[in-house]
Amino acid sequence: MIYIRSEKEIEKLRSVCRLAAETMEFIRDDVREGTTSLQVSEKARQYIESHGARAAFLGYNGFQGAICVSFNDEVVHGIPGRRVFQEGDIIKIDLGTYYDGFYADMARSFPVGTVTKETTDLIEITRRAFFEGAAKALPGNHIGDIGEAVQKLVEAHGFGVVRALVGHGIGRRLHEEPQIPNFSIPRNRGALLKAGMVLAIEPMVNVGTFEVETMEDNWTVVTEDGKFSAHYENTCVVREGYPEILTLMSGE
Repeated sequence: MIYIRSEKEIEKLRSVCRLAAETMEFIRDDVREGTTSLQVSEKARQYIESHGARAAFLGYNGFQGAICVSFNDEVVHGIPGRRVFQEGDIIKIDLGTYYDGFYADMARSFPVGTVTKETTDLIEITRRAFFEGAAKALPGNHIGDIGEAVQKLVEAHGFGVVRALVGHGIGRRLHEEPQIPNFSIPRNRGALLKAGMVLAIEPMVNVGTFEVETMEDNWTVVTEDGKFSAHYENTCVVREGYPEILTLMSGE
């Protein structure tokens, strides 16, 4: 079922999404050389819990971290641990918050120190791909219009857009209908978009092939060719004119 949220529900979503964005702001400067992914995860968990909320990913289907921290060729779902951030890395932070009956979900990609131009371009195109897709999240459009816009931009710059993983609806559950592919689905344009739908739109973009595989931990997804990947995600409300993006950080 695809839910249409009331304005009262959307106000609660604003609150939990604001906390998610504040958490990302709180930890982003710790994505630097010499810090471990577990240190960043624990800092995020403590911040979320200090605000009376909980980290949405902790314990989700057995996941062992408060947030997902993915290195370089890891696309998503990296489990926080003792691995240290190093110069030249690209780090993907995916975090969720739960408060007062509602979930938020967002992700950003951060460079560690000086990175290659290719990595800088990858991060920027992934960010831009989100906004290209989000611009299509309008009443009367279809889910497929979002993915078509994402894919067009990504492939125009020579990168690959992941097919095996998709965005999703969000609200009282972390993952709700509809699924939101980041690629064109011309034979099936997907669900009709209506005002009040809440969507987690999240392009995942690879330097090389779009193909991915899952590691032995049954969580971490990596690029099949070992090349870098980036991720950018926001929780959005479908509105007339342009969606309301609930998880933007200061300066975005």
